[in-house]
Amino acid sequence: MKKVLITGGAGFIGSNFVRYMLNRYPEYKIVNLDLLTYAGNLESLKEIENNPNYKFIKGDIADREFIFKLFEEEKFDIVVNFAAESHVDRSVTGPGIFIQTNVVGTQVLLDASKEFKVERYHQVSTDEVYGDLPLDRPDLFFTESTPLNPSSPYSASKASADFLVHAYHRTFGLPITISRCSNNYGPYHFPEKLIPLMISRALNDESLPVYGNGENVRDWLHVEDHCSAIDLIIHKGRVGEVYNVGGHNERTNLEVVKTILKALGKPESLISYVIDRPGHDLRYAIDPDKLESELGWKAKYNFDTGIDMTIKWYLDNRDWWENILSGEYKKYDEKYTNV
Repeated sequence: MKKVLITGGAGFIGSNFVRYMLNRYPEYKIVNLDLLTYAGNLESLKEIENNPNYKFIKGDIADREFIFKLFEEEKFDIVVNFAAESHVDRSVTGPGIFIQTNVVGTQVLLDASKEFKVERYHQVSTDEVYGDLPLDRPDLFFTESTPLNPSSPYSASKASADFLVHAYHRTFGLPITISRCSNNYGPYHFPEKLIPLMISRALNDESLPVYGNGENVRDWLHVEDHCSAIDLIIHKGRVGEVYNVGGHNERTNLEVVKTILKALGKPESLISYVIDRPGHDLRYAIDPDKLESELGWKAKYNFDTGIDMTIKWYLDNRDWWENILSGEYKKYDEKYTNV
């Protein structure tokens, strides 16, 4: 039996990982720590909230006194840090909270993990720390040895956190691993990100805003494939190593939007092109060979299958995302946290 702390477990990827771990390891104790900022949603975990091996705690990873007390009381074996501010647009207009959560919060978790001797600290990072690749070189991919070259305040904060994690391993011997993933999609994705935003707007016959000409390329990874990769890394990955997690599913933003419109039977006239985001990265593409060859990981979903399943999930779970758009979801959080 292991006790696992999952920070940011009320967010998109974190909530999927909480469910994944409870299903995969029914003997594990799972503690979900989340501050419940705007992107945290406990409705995403409604079906497992009464599981005796699951506990939710509201708290801030940057609150040192709180975190040290929590580690002392719970005696975690494994820490998986999903907690992060992650929306690039928000980092452009307000970088400060990204530094506080993504850098300071990570450092506090590292200090506590060192003090209380956790068996494994895992940092969930992003391919955005590498910067971007040119559109005219489809032969180029990010590898674990690609130099970090972040473009936005968000990716700079995540790169800073990665450097800290490495430093705690080199300086203090903390047993760490890092994963850097491509763009995730799937169920329970907060509807400010591309795919759920386009699905929700298309269903309401609203305009679908696309940055620039829509030719920016992203490699799409189903969230369940990401969860299985992290599971392998924390249990079998080599201490001190970085593992890239990608789906080999590159699509332009415009292709993604048109795929969604076609699946929903909506006209492409809903697309509206808007002024491009400052510093908008051109192309992300991950080479996951290290993860595949060392740990035997393989992506289960290709994009065509995964996006159809995702669209169906949003059609079948309108209440979930409509509660977010209306703000009702926060009432559920208040009901279960007394805040």
